[in-house]
Amino acid sequence: MRVVLAPDSFKGSLTADAVCAAMQTGVLRAVPGAEVVRIPMADGGEGTLDCVGAATGGREIRLDVEGPLGAPVTARYLLDPGRASAVVELAAASGLPLVDPAHRDPLRADTTGTGRLVADAIRRGARSVLVCVGGSASTDGGTGLLRALGFRFLAASGAELPPGGGALADLDRIDTGGVPEQIRRTRFRIACDVTNPLIGPRGAAAVFGPQKGAGPEEVRILERGLARLADVLAERTGVAVHDVPGAGAAGGTCGGLLALLGAEALPGCELVADAVGLPAALDGADLVLTGEGRLDDQSAGGKVVSLVARLAAARGIPAVALAGQIVPPLTELHGLGLTAAFSIADGPRALAEMSESAPRLLAAAAEQTLRLRVA
Repeated sequence: MRVVLAPDSFKGSLTADAVCAAMQTGVLRAVPGAEVVRIPMADGGEGTLDCVGAATGGREIRLDVEGPLGAPVTARYLLDPGRASAVVELAAASGLPLVDPAHRDPLRADTTGTGRLVADAIRRGARSVLVCVGGSASTDGGTGLLRALGFRFLAASGAELPPGGGALADLDRIDTGGVPEQIRRTRFRIACDVTNPLIGPRGAAAVFGPQKGAGPEEVRILERGLARLADVLAERTGVAVHDVPGAGAAGGTCGGLLALLGAEALPGCELVADAVGLPAALDGADLVLTGEGRLDDQSAGGKVVSLVARLAAARGIPAVALAGQIVPPLTELHGLGLTAAFSIADGPRALAEMSESAPRLLAAAAEQTLRLRVA
């Protein structure tokens, strides 16, 4: 039996490679002679840098930059001097896990630190930059990142807006005069992990704001700010990103980069799948195990599980997802080809306890899945 393991990370608990290791333990308990192929995956959010780096190489650069709320953090990115390219993961500098839950500030959090990484990569010779968005703490429309590259976001008085999405409703104009020619000549690509538009009921503020600590009134403030940003971007560049699928990724960062940098947005999980050779690894497989920390209605919108299910179904291979939490219905995922999904939970547990026990629970769930498959 050939079993391919292609999970995302269990965020806050296990890396994708650690998930693969736990799954492999369970598979080999059930089928000791199984051929196990481990393909750690990511979707453009946390963990993408490691997956792409393991497959393509590159030099790791570490840099002290501003975190989501301005406190210093040490972040990293990948630089490939031979190809004059870089891979920057937004979560490394501007990710939600970098903010203590008790001190989240969704109106002030921004992406300046990620912009510092991008600027450093270009200074070191990168002429093509892949920005992996996802897992952000902010809803600033990418203005922090862009500010670090020389863009200025101004109020009607001419004063520069303070950091964060909470101030964007006062945006009057965007000054591009200070953007270096080096930045203008750089090719930017964005690895997106969602298909949400910038604004509206499925937009960045409405859907992801509460996950970042925004209450109802803060969501309304962020929505107004993103709508104003979209209007000014359209006036300034002629590019309307209000309803563009994926523009809402990373608190609207994708939308800002599409309009002001001419960036090309790509489905993150597809980009990673190609880089790590997932399509070829699936050929001849008897079963695919995938998974992520939480399976819900967002999982069908450009996440790892949805891609793995689709690729497996195209080859007639059963695909089973293991997750810490499952929120039904999973109708869309099943429609994409997911055979079944199982929670690894073995009873009521606190989140911290679940995280600590995740390797053992994953191994047990993988073992039982394989026993059913070979029965």
